[in-house]
Amino acid sequence: MTSTRLSAHQLIDLVLDDRSWASWDTPPARRDVGEEYAAQLAAAAGKAGTDESVITGEGRIRDRRVAVLAGEFGFLAGSIGRDAADRLVAGIERATAEGLPLLAAPISGGTRMQEGTPAFVQMVRISAAVAAHKNAGLPYLVYLRNPTTGGVMASWGSLGHVTVAEPGALTGFLGPRVYEALYSRPFPEGVQTAENLHAHGIIDAVLPPEALADIVDRALNILLAPRHGIAAVPDPVDDPIPDVDTWDAVRRSRNPERPGVRRLLKYAATDVVPLNGTGQGEADPGLLIALARFGEAPCVFLGQDRRGQTTDHPMGPGALREARRGMHLAVDLGLPLVTVIDTQGAALSKEAEEGGLAGEIARCLADLVTLEAPTLCLMLGEGNGGGALTFLPADRVIAAQHAWLSPLPPEGASAIVHRDLDHAAEMARSQQVHVIGLHQRGIVDRIVAEKPDAAEEPEEFCHRVGGVLEFELARLLDSGPGSPAERTARYL
Repeated sequence: MTSTRLSAHQLIDLVLDDRSWASWDTPPARRDVGEEYAAQLAAAAGKAGTDESVITGEGRIRDRRVAVLAGEFGFLAGSIGRDAADRLVAGIERATAEGLPLLAAPISGGTRMQEGTPAFVQMVRISAAVAAHKNAGLPYLVYLRNPTTGGVMASWGSLGHVTVAEPGALTGFLGPRVYEALYSRPFPEGVQTAENLHAHGIIDAVLPPEALADIVDRALNILLAPRHGIAAVPDPVDDPIPDVDTWDAVRRSRNPERPGVRRLLKYAATDVVPLNGTGQGEADPGLLIALARFGEAPCVFLGQDRRGQTTDHPMGPGALREARRGMHLAVDLGLPLVTVIDTQGAALSKEAEEGGLAGEIARCLADLVTLEAPTLCLMLGEGNGGGALTFLPADRVIAAQHAWLSPLPPEGASAIVHRDLDHAAEMARSQQVHVIGLHQRGIVDRIVAEKPDAAEEPEEFCHRVGGVLEFELARLLDSGPGSPAERTARYL
């Protein structure tokens, strides 16, 4: 667990610009408070230095105006009663009305037991207010502190577009003391920790309080980037593409030195904030999900990560559920979605079948075709099977010169047709898998040259791709999302 617990005001002083804090709070109403409970509230206020378990207001982070909700553990263990809920809802609604991004920093044992069910049901109001804020297209960022449990974790603590947590923080639904009292045995160690939640794809990062201002600033650089009126960038000139042999392209795409999504972001992106997992208990190293900007153009980025896909751990259904989180984020935030195809293929295993792989492919395809956000697909390298096709439907499709798309690996197609692996090259050519043919058919809109191979010029190649992404994203931001009919017309 973390060794030092910051008060709400100490956290605000650490994270916000100097002397920028302005409170939004009014004194709590204190309805139906008996004498004993009133004494507890007075003692809590004296201990905590606040009049409730939460404080709300606004300040600036790197000179950007931000609304803040901060829990105070010193006030009755940060518990939420009706007055605290009133304050939270009022703060969230004011942030929404004023069009401000919202940073929530909960710390709480959950519902206030002194008030019981009337306090418990406030989770509904708080969650509804957060949902309305997000539905307005405004960022909601969460920093989970030690501890965050119970009704707070199950409402405003778990609804962030981006969620990070304090190192070692106790984070979970049922507090371990309650579990032990109810079941007469201790809760398993190491489960309700920030680090374990990160490992299971429930939160995006584990960061100390000192790093909070930086991650908020980086995220808001992307989330609040202009959607329209971005300065026009020249349309990159497409280099002539030689008539590349299909099998040669397939072999080049498999070169382990070929740049993947990580080097693309390193060399070509202006800002990157990595995200993690589905938020629902899954994280797959075969997928990289991030908020990013190329030039001035912001996006949600979903990239099949060649480094994370191995023989022992091919891309599974969890990666596609993670991708669907990214799709929904793009719609929520009004951002374009960039998908990157670079995969040896989705997993063929008992676990993948029982995990619903086929259904996830179908749902991803349906979501992408109908997504109410501009979409761009980049075919970066290998494109094997349904796992690759899942990322293809888009308003614009860009491809690297040696990229390709096939129902199966060419070796698999050879095994089906010829009952051997010796005809893989012949099958790749006959099945029209290469992007030159896909461009001629109108499935691919433009091809980015490799000179002669991305593996031999990784930085230069990534910069070329980045220039195309910047131009295409800026254009998509102005034009808006296409219709399902427009997106599927290219496959006729």
